[in-house]
Amino acid sequence: MHKCIAIIPARGGSKRIPKKNIKPFHGKPLIAYSIEVAQKSGLFEKIVVSTDDEAIAKVAKQYGAEVLKRPKALADDFTGTGAVVEHALGIYTGYDFCCTIYATAPLLQERYLKEGFEKLKSSDAVMAFSVTSMPFPIQRTFKLKDGRCEMFTPEYFATRSQDLEEAYQDAGQFYWEKIGVEMRDIAFGSDSIPIVLPRHLVQDIDTMEDWKRAELMYQVLFPDKFDGLDGVKIHE
Repeated sequence: MHKCIAIIPARGGSKRIPKKNIKPFHGKPLIAYSIEVAQKSGLFEKIVVSTDDEAIAKVAKQYGAEVLKRPKALADDFTGTGAVVEHALGIYTGYDFCCTIYATAPLLQERYLKEGFEKLKSSDAVMAFSVTSMPFPIQRTFKLKDGRCEMFTPEYFATRSQDLEEAYQDAGQFYWEKIGVEMRDIAFGSDSIPIVLPRHLVQDIDTMEDWKRAELMYQVLFPDKFDGLDGVKIHE
């Protein structure tokens, strides 16, 4: 029997969207969606929120998660998620698999968490994480330089988009990993299994424009949770 732990990093110092992790999103704190989908999946013996913020800790406990108070050294703008997860796994031992779930993933579906776990545990891979396809061929993209355009790969200017290889990106929702097994390749390399999500279930939330888009996406995806056109939520 495999033992699994979910770790949800949730720092309190968000600057572009103040108090982002606990800001109300369609009637409840944003982080609540990540906690609840982890609970509904039935995969985890323990769900831990790693935070430096008392308000986040209070909300996390309210929704049934255990709270790990992280040290200040792991709560600045430069500390990566890996260090936060490593700190948590140094305290919570005895698990075979860890799933890092971001606190800003209200569109995450439990079936993809389950798919990631099933594919990872039956493979020789080390990680399984959420990805989605790029909406536009990356070979046709360009940068702005001195007020003009400059293609990254100009040799593909005349290539039809349907003839270009499809590209994928990190969907930023969850990351399964086998505990105690070292990567032989980079994290997004051959040691990782991509769990492909449709683009309509993926939205980064870094700005208020992102936030509004995510709210609109949620309302379209889950119309049964709203009463008519006024956007009033009628149940959780």
